[in-house]
Amino acid sequence: MKRIIHNPTQRIYPATPDYVHALEINGPQRIVYLSGTMGLDASGTAGSDLTEQLELVWSNIRAILASAGMTVANIVRVTSYLRDAAFATENQNARVAALQGNIVPTTAIVVQTLSADWLIELEIIAAA
Repeated sequence: MKRIIHNPTQRIYPATPDYVHALEINGPQRIVYLSGTMGLDASGTAGSDLTEQLELVWSNIRAILASAGMTVANIVRVTSYLRDAAFATENQNARVAALQGNIVPTTAIVVQTLSADWLIELEIIAAA
């Protein structure tokens, strides 16, 4: 599978170092779509704060990817659903750390979650 980054510089605002405008995936054999994944522990309880939920959500994502024989290196798209716009920077920092240099297209959206305890939900696409 070949990854081709598309970050045009003419007639468009620049991408920041933590994401790309577009990522072309050429020749994937498999694509895995993760449902919205939350910062819940194994019993389904939300982490007590944003930091704990971000740790849990990325742990959950790694577990789901591992069940498909993939890692965070296979992630090609991240959509973050944040309960509050104030969570954007911490979410970005957690994403950058979790992806370990894998820079992908990403979007963050502020939403009302189904439960007030859920502060973050991530939707992931991975390819191999």
